[in-house]
Amino acid sequence: MIDFPITDLMDNAACVAWLEAHLHPDGFVCPHCHSANRRLFRQQGSFPAYRCRDCDGYYTLLTGTAFAKTRQTATALVLLIRGVAKGESTARLARELALSRQQLGTLRKRVMHNLDDTAPTELMEGTAFEADEVYQNAGEKKYAPSRPSRSTSPTRQ
Repeated sequence: MIDFPITDLMDNAACVAWLEAHLHPDGFVCPHCHSANRRLFRQQGSFPAYRCRDCDGYYTLLTGTAFAKTRQTATALVLLIRGVAKGESTARLARELALSRQQLGTLRKRVMHNLDDTAPTELMEGTAFEADEVYQNAGEKKYAPSRPSRSTSPTRQ
């Protein structure tokens, strides 16, 4: 199978906007005082850094998330989230994103830990539920299931 350098094919600005919308669904505010009053401080790697005008706190789009203190581009983080959601292997994602398997494994564990922390804990009500793709068979069937052959036997008429 061919691994494409897909990070080179995506728009970094669009990925930053997507991350802002999904990492901060209630709005991007200061993690210290929750004020939306901010000023651009400097470009910190792939993400702009901000200073809060109220508390003078320093933060980026990734502060307080599973990706805090990482040095990945927005494109790599979006593709990482996509790969984890699709259930792709860590080795394949590491090759595709040009990261070490250990680093990618650490990021994957953080994402999975956050998913566990935010999963609903209340009991589900009802009598019928749908299963998600999470429960699908991991392997592909190469052969059809074996069935007894339908040969004509002398007992058939």
